[in-house]
Amino acid sequence: MGAATLVLIGLVKLAFAFVGERLREAVPQGGLLGPLAGVGLVLLAFLPLLEVFQLPLVGLVALGIVLYTLVAGLPLPSRLPGAFVAVLAGTALYFVLGPLGLLGAAYHPPALVWRFTPPLPSTAFLDGLTLVLPYVPVAIPFALVNIIGGLNNTESARVAGDSYDTRSILLTEAISTLAAGVCGGVAQTTPYIGHPAYKAMGARAAYVIATGLFVGLGGLLGYVSFIVDALPHAAVAPILIFVGLEIVVQAFHATPARHTAAVALACLPVVADLVLIEMGAVLRDVGRAPTDLAPGLQATYQAVAVLANGFIVTALLWGGALALVIDRRRRAAAGWCLALAVFTLFGVVHSVGPNGEVYWPWDIQSPLPWAIAAGYGVAALGLAAAAWRAPAAEPAASEPLSAVAARR
Repeated sequence: MGAATLVLIGLVKLAFAFVGERLREAVPQGGLLGPLAGVGLVLLAFLPLLEVFQLPLVGLVALGIVLYTLVAGLPLPSRLPGAFVAVLAGTALYFVLGPLGLLGAAYHPPALVWRFTPPLPSTAFLDGLTLVLPYVPVAIPFALVNIIGGLNNTESARVAGDSYDTRSILLTEAISTLAAGVCGGVAQTTPYIGHPAYKAMGARAAYVIATGLFVGLGGLLGYVSFIVDALPHAAVAPILIFVGLEIVVQAFHATPARHTAAVALACLPVVADLVLIEMGAVLRDVGRAPTDLAPGLQATYQAVAVLANGFIVTALLWGGALALVIDRRRRAAAGWCLALAVFTLFGVVHSVGPNGEVYWPWDIQSPLPWAIAAGYGVAALGLAAAAWRAPAAEPAASEPLSAVAARR
């Protein structure tokens, strides 16, 4: 079933690959880079920070080296690479202090099992196609997350000075996802976030090729899982924190100053996803369901879940709509709010399904999607009315907001 689902996701990606460039061009930069900023700050920086503080002696030493070398740009003796030294120092502390009992229960000796797993194509996924149909509404949002992520990452690379063809990027993602499913894989592939960070570390085309070969062969021969098992998370997490920080910095620096509020707004749905992850983990650990919470907490949990479901699409549309409003493009912003209303009714954003699935509006008993859609509809009507009543001489899109405010 997992392989069959992956093949279906690959087909969805394949269809979107041919309209990806038009979508990228239609979305203001704040809408494209805002979701990346949220993912970088919340999921790529904050979650690894929790790993650091679960093993603070190991993690903080590694984090300090990363901040000193990669963020501050200060050299180590003999020009040693900061990322390598950080991981090496953290790993050494882990394996020296752990057996001595100085890391407490946080020390877990690695299993160090070598797994040889050749990706052999087969038709086994065909057996799951009839079983997977009920799960298609859950799979489609996962595909959309990675499609939008591909657009975001392509824009991030372009802002960093490297322009790639959007269709080629999305086609590569779709074909590799299909290949994974045919070979029995259950996890989709996607362009990895963090292009500006790797470029800041000195990475170029050879780094990308070497990484692809190293990871690809490592998955085949089994040494990647061996290395992942051997390295303590707290020693590696600081590199992810650096990547997250670089993404956030790029989003705010590369976006026009007047659109920084749009970038900040786009971060909020990602925060909701983080809260949902942690709340769900706590509930599962204590063996409880959201319905076991007190009424007030149930309402809070539902609000968080609705905001988190489809967060990457929500972030893109929120950031893009606000950027259009800031640029006084009221009619276009009204269209985006109308799109949010329609997407809400189908669960593409703000899904009220227990797994964040998409659905037909008439199949949902909850009035919440209709209420949210109505709110977006009112916003669309308000913007359309404002556009109709707007004076002929509008502030220039490039005019700073401070200048507009000062004149008024």
